Amino acid sequence: MWTSYKNGYKAYLQLEKSLSDHSVEAYLRDVDKLTSFLLLTGDKASPADIDLKTLQQFVKWVAELGMTPASQARIISGIKGFFKYCLTENIVTNDPTTLLEGPKLQRKLPDTLSFEEIESIIGQLDLSKPEGTRNKAILETLYSCGLRVTELVNLQLSCLYLDVGFIRVIGKGNKERLVPIGSEAIKCIKLYKDTVRVHQPRAKGCDDVLFLNKRGGKISRVMIFYIIKELAQKAKINKTISPHTFRHSFATHLVEGGADLRAVQEMLGHESITTTEIYTHLDRDFLRSTLQQFHPAFQ
Repeated sequence: MWTSYKNGYKAYLQLEKSLSDHSVEAYLRDVDKLTSFLLLTGDKASPADIDLKTLQQFVKWVAELGMTPASQARIISGIKGFFKYCLTENIVTNDPTTLLEGPKLQRKLPDTLSFEEIESIIGQLDLSKPEGTRNKAILETLYSCGLRVTELVNLQLSCLYLDVGFIRVIGKGNKERLVPIGSEAIKCIKLYKDTVRVHQPRAKGCDDVLFLNKRGGKISRVMIFYIIKELAQKAKINKTISPHTFRHSFATHLVEGGADLRAVQEMLGHESITTTEIYTHLDRDFLRSTLQQFHPAFQ
């Protein structure tokens, strides 16, 4: 009975939400857990028969499986998404998840780098080598535009509008956004294009790819992680650093500088403003440390 609902939900996630195969599978697994619970308890309810009490029992069952609070919250989010779809398709007349609560999560703030630390990391590059020129363009673009690593490796020449200071980014769910790019990143990209990339043979299908590996193919996400980790070690920065750290630092520095949160949301490509709001917490910490450092009453 639930198979048709799951198939409909799958089509909805793929076609209307434009989610990746990985995300679609994750959402469907959440619904599978609910149907497993119903099977286990002998409940033959359809989505229209599910009420808040049943879902609360399901949440309790998930917790007893020994899952972490984060995993429990992830499953509840998936179930909420499924019933939102059911409501849209008139499969249910009301949403039983409206009052469904998950475990309280302590939101861990990510590590960020100061501007000086970013400069120190970039300063470790050997610019006498072709890959040094490429890697500088990569790091400057990551920090200047706040890109996800996947967005960076998929960046295309045809998406660069360097004369007007913008790049076109293909984000999650194939959603496009225009992001401003700084003068230093523009200079580094042009230098890489004109002195390194122009001399490289291109692998099949990679003519429009901006950042290439030594074989002329698209540089991998793993390679970006490796480059950053090695440079951070050389710079003696003892933080958990990844390509995403540059994205977090980009957003944090904007918020600390007084940028409008909606503008930061747009540049990061966040679907919801609540995702961007994590940086207001970082900003409060920044304000507190500033007070402690400079205000007489805090010293």
